[in-house]
Amino acid sequence: MTKTVLISGASIAGPALAYWLRRHGFRPTVVERAPAPREGGYKIDVRGAAITVCERMGIRAAIESVDTKVRGVTFVTEKNKPIATMEADFMYGRGTGDAELWRGDLSRILVAACGDEVEFVYGDSATTFTETGQGVEVTFEHGAPRTFDLVVGADGLHSSTRALAFGPESDYLRHLGRYISIFTTRHHMDLDRWELFHNGVGGTACIYRTGVSEPAKGLLMFGAGDLQVGRDVEAQQRALRTAFAGIGWQAPNLLAEMATAPDFYFDAVAQIHLPRWSTGRTVLLGDAAYCASPASGQSTSLALVGAYVLAGELARQADHPSAFAAYERIMRPYVEVNQQLGVDGAKGMITDTAWQRRLRGLSFRLLKLTPSGARNRIAAKMHEQIQRAAHAVDLPDYPVTAPAGSR
Repeated sequence: MTKTVLISGASIAGPALAYWLRRHGFRPTVVERAPAPREGGYKIDVRGAAITVCERMGIRAAIESVDTKVRGVTFVTEKNKPIATMEADFMYGRGTGDAELWRGDLSRILVAACGDEVEFVYGDSATTFTETGQGVEVTFEHGAPRTFDLVVGADGLHSSTRALAFGPESDYLRHLGRYISIFTTRHHMDLDRWELFHNGVGGTACIYRTGVSEPAKGLLMFGAGDLQVGRDVEAQQRALRTAFAGIGWQAPNLLAEMATAPDFYFDAVAQIHLPRWSTGRTVLLGDAAYCASPASGQSTSLALVGAYVLAGELARQADHPSAFAAYERIMRPYVEVNQQLGVDGAKGMITDTAWQRRLRGLSFRLLKLTPSGARNRIAAKMHEQIQRAAHAVDLPDYPVTAPAGSR
């Protein structure tokens, strides 16, 4: 049976897969381009089947201890006058047991769960893969060449593993017409576990804070075609200034601060669609294989469930081709439902016209006047698609051969 596995990426999918592979008796090595574990990041949701996976990992209590416990959301005018206020669970369609936490906190929990049973190599990345009868010969940017039985790309939307093994990103990336930027801001607005949103025409600005002692985050979203800015930070920030030039509220303050923010993040809201998630001894996991985009709120859950299923099938099947096929057979329907959720969600991120903006403002005001019983029925209908997508997979039960923390 295949034993040694190189995993590229140490954010969410990579450490989750390493944990499960170790429990099934494999020897995983995780390589990460960043020089150290990534802290911070943005808020992410863990829902439905992914919560079950976390329970089976024994990390549910750890996740609960760092839940943001954000209480609500207020939509405001340019002058910061409230239009509508909603509970966070209502706004985001969360069900009982669902969690929201910082990406960095979840990554730290997953790495800690691996303990010293998993080799983590930071500050390096694979540069070539050469498949042989004995496995995959891998060269690295800094480290010495090594041979592994399998290679897993768990390195995100812009996966270098996918580029090496499957070809250019442009063949698989599907842009959803939205861009998103998140960074730390001093303009906390005296928020305490609360979010403020302002919808302009063509762009949405948000400031949120998960506690009075926590730094605030600025969130900017706008609609545009393919901007071709790549990783050029100056070009990204020029695009933001152009998109938000006519949008008031706190947008000018956020634009002024983004250039000096220590954690500036910018990317397209996009998905990955591949005809197959594996080739030879290489397989993709999480955003590298089937990114659903931030508009879905489900990319993290897909990564956690995918890691559980991939490891379990590698342990259950007679060989890696059978395992890869079973992994894809189980995950494809779940992925497709959640990618559709992302497509639908992207449409609602922005009000593209003045008419849409007025219509949204009116709907918020009407919702505020709606009796609680009718409001609850509306919420149930709104949440139905999200919760159906979150539970749209039957998780197999994979017996493990090694208890947690064993060698």
